[in-house]
Amino acid sequence: MTSSPVQQRANVIGLGLIGGSIALALKSAGWRVSGDDTREPTVSTALDRGIIDASGLDVGAEITFVAVPVRSTTEEVKRALAETTGTVTDVGSVKTPVCRSVNDPRFIGGHPMAGSEFDGIDAAQADLFNSAVWVLTPLEGSDDATFAQVNGIISSLGADVVALSPERHDELVAVVSHVPHLAAATLMGLASTRSEEHAALLRLAAGGFRDMTRVASGQPGIWIDICAENKTAITSALSELIAGLSNVRDLIATDDHETLRSTLQAARDARTNLPTRVVHPEDLAEVRVPIPDRAGSAAELFTLAAELSVNIANFEVVHVAESNRGVAVVLIDSTKSEIFRGGLIARGFRPSVQALS
Repeated sequence: MTSSPVQQRANVIGLGLIGGSIALALKSAGWRVSGDDTREPTVSTALDRGIIDASGLDVGAEITFVAVPVRSTTEEVKRALAETTGTVTDVGSVKTPVCRSVNDPRFIGGHPMAGSEFDGIDAAQADLFNSAVWVLTPLEGSDDATFAQVNGIISSLGADVVALSPERHDELVAVVSHVPHLAAATLMGLASTRSEEHAALLRLAAGGFRDMTRVASGQPGIWIDICAENKTAITSALSELIAGLSNVRDLIATDDHETLRSTLQAARDARTNLPTRVVHPEDLAEVRVPIPDRAGSAAELFTLAAELSVNIANFEVVHVAESNRGVAVVLIDSTKSEIFRGGLIARGFRPSVQALS
């Protein structure tokens, strides 16, 4: 008679849109989920709807996700580390403060690049992270086993994992997330002011305008915290955007049509070339990389992949019992295999590549 497998257990601290969606995704994958939130009615709702199985923190849970506002993240991560025995990760969109404040091998910072114009537990959905990029921000000496565990769990929720340093993450997210939100809010404010003069303006708003300003419907409160925590990167990116808009304004004012056309074409080309997810096994290559048994080796591979725009479809570490080394087995887009191989060799690794087709 075979015994049934032990059910995996997780905690989620903060049961809003992201936390509630993580809980639902974990439960869909067979996990038992305990949830905690400062708002007791939210916990009750989560229990009543089956979003979580129990309230409070499960001390022995394998992983705890901290999904609270960024200004509370460091405090809640430290609490999770103190009150549980498993791995801890967070989902905040600003990474440097928490990652540089928490020095614990059980912690890996994270940020799912997913969301909705709606908020709160009522908007939670189990498939929110399907095909979404989920950034992990390990430090130089982060524990490989912790990184591999968090990567495996997140990948099982349907997300693509990318690794960046906390500082690099904050610089990039300022450009692709924080500044677009502020720009959308500013454009929406301009349209709203004009609508007082011309009542028909907002009725004329076409799909492009609605798409561009959709993110402006996010909760203002969380953006106050984000702007405070990532002030340097956001103000720098805003300065670049203002300079870019000023340049476009001057091109229009001076009738410099050729430069304007090339500017718009370059933007169109860049938009067309945004990376997509690899979905077909025949498009994958297996890269096997011997790695030393030291902290940070696995994260180094992911960080290099991010620098080279290489999507990692799957990852695992196979330990070699008779030595102090392991082998990282990485599945990537086969068209990027030589680029990745060259980057690995330049870093001192000795990879081997094999196509799966």
